[in-house]
Amino acid sequence: MDKSLEGQTVLVTGASGGIGAAIVERLAAEGARPIIHYGRDSAAAEVLMSRIGGRGLIVQADLSSADGPFELWRKAVEAAGRVHGLINNAGIRTEISIEASPEDWKSAWQKEFQINFFAAADLAKEAIRHFKANGGGRIVNMASRAGQRGYAADAMPYGATKAALVNLTKSIARSFGADGITAVAIAPGWVRTDMAEDFIATHGKQAAVADIPIGEMASPAEVAELVAFVLRPSQNSLNGATLDVNGGSYIR
Repeated sequence: MDKSLEGQTVLVTGASGGIGAAIVERLAAEGARPIIHYGRDSAAAEVLMSRIGGRGLIVQADLSSADGPFELWRKAVEAAGRVHGLINNAGIRTEISIEASPEDWKSAWQKEFQINFFAAADLAKEAIRHFKANGGGRIVNMASRAGQRGYAADAMPYGATKAALVNLTKSIARSFGADGITAVAIAPGWVRTDMAEDFIATHGKQAAVADIPIGEMASPAEVAELVAFVLRPSQNSLNGATLDVNGGSYIR
């Protein structure tokens, strides 16, 4: 495989499972040194590190806490010295009905925004400062089709956080491109992860793929390959783009 990312150190949040793990493996295969972030599953992080032959770093932080993202960035820089890329991949999806109590409703929205958006914004803040002082860098925000076309009634917080992430990407791209800092959002539809498998177990595969013209979900490897492509030094002009990976289920 082409070692187009040789010499790059890239922080991947939520790296211990699903899309995050696939991204780490792809980055390592293309020559990068991934920083594997995990929240609670240290065993999965260690297994992932072994799969890439130990050619990475592992950092723990709780992104659901207010200081968690800042702690993560501090640990990443302490461990790596120079960081060249940030992949804001960590995310959760909460189901909450409009019939829920005000307390449960607010709690669901606040938790989802903290992990899916505020943590990404905090990490981007620190990354931008680091990149400005060290010759530039790349930010990739893992958004979603849901952030562009809206989402299901019982999961509105998820779509809202992903829409905010797309807008954050555009603001970074417009504001810091002159500093050698580029930002790109990737917006998958259904990806064959544990979250998708849980949905299929409850509703059946046809319910998940019914509006996907190609009739299949994306694989984590497909998304990971696109992330690695975005990080290539040759791809400066992708700055500000939102790249759709949804099988044609949402076309802009």
